[in-house]
Amino acid sequence: MATPALVFTLLALLLAVVALGAVLRPLWRSSPAAGTGAVLALVALAGLLYGNVGMPPALDPANRVSAMPESLEQAIAQLEDKLAEDPDQPEGWRLLGNAYQSRGEAAKAAHAFGQALKYAPDDAELLTSVAESRAMNDPQRRFDAEAVAMLEHAVQVQPMHQRARWFLGIARRQAGDAAAAAAVWEPLLAVVDDSTARPLREQIALARNEAGLPPLPEAAGTPASPGVTIAVSLDPQLGMRLPANATLFVLARQPGGPPMPVAAKKLPVTGFPLTVELTDADSPMPTLKLSQLDTVELVARISASGDARAAAGDFTSAPVQVATGEDARAALLIDQVVR
Repeated sequence: MATPALVFTLLALLLAVVALGAVLRPLWRSSPAAGTGAVLALVALAGLLYGNVGMPPALDPANRVSAMPESLEQAIAQLEDKLAEDPDQPEGWRLLGNAYQSRGEAAKAAHAFGQALKYAPDDAELLTSVAESRAMNDPQRRFDAEAVAMLEHAVQVQPMHQRARWFLGIARRQAGDAAAAAAVWEPLLAVVDDSTARPLREQIALARNEAGLPPLPEAAGTPASPGVTIAVSLDPQLGMRLPANATLFVLARQPGGPPMPVAAKKLPVTGFPLTVELTDADSPMPTLKLSQLDTVELVARISASGDARAAAGDFTSAPVQVATGEDARAALLIDQVVR
């Protein structure tokens, strides 16, 4: 049966997860991996602190041996003291390394991650973190031989570890081997999302060009998705009534489907006519892309408020349906006022 102290600790950690989930929601949206790492790090820190000062017996002033930290610096200092007393805590060292890294203390981070690595020498994430910290501690941000060896080992242990491959490619290019850099990066194109694939392909193209290699075949990366090219015009009479700082929305929806667009672009109103291209890269929904539909319904709307939802007084076009595929084109005339 769980002891009251254990129950207290578990409940405290659960509350920490709930609270941090709310606070870090924007970070999750932009970077799920970073958001998850932040939650795990902060919850682990909370767990260590509860183990030291947060158990029910510690509520008795007679039993309290240290005060709760009032800042991140104090929390780090307490964790340092605890690890000095009992260094056989790999997760504590990992947490301390993350804390140092967040403060830009690369040398300390490399040491802390290195301590954790002694207990888990095949941990790809730790190997990558040590290598990254060593490079960040170098004035020229170069990966030394030991850091390169760690990255190679990380890729050997976990072949598609994204950070390890990215840093190993950088190290190869720093060493003057652009062809090897491209070869290390290219497999990532099969696992990263479209927004990451585009800049990654640019780096691969630069490396291949530097190495005298032909351009990367389109089939080896993420194929360009078919899009729809849309010519958008505005009725001159409405043009004379354009609100200041108006926003143009060009939307593609599933005909007869939900109101959520399968592709959308938000643009400042700078002049008409103009041409807009919608592709899968403009999809707000990962589960439904423009290229998955045979036909889409298009509409263009000018909003005075900048809100994506239609409101009275907005200028809009009549919806137009068009077949998707290569060379898909459409024309929209904004000539109506939303009532």
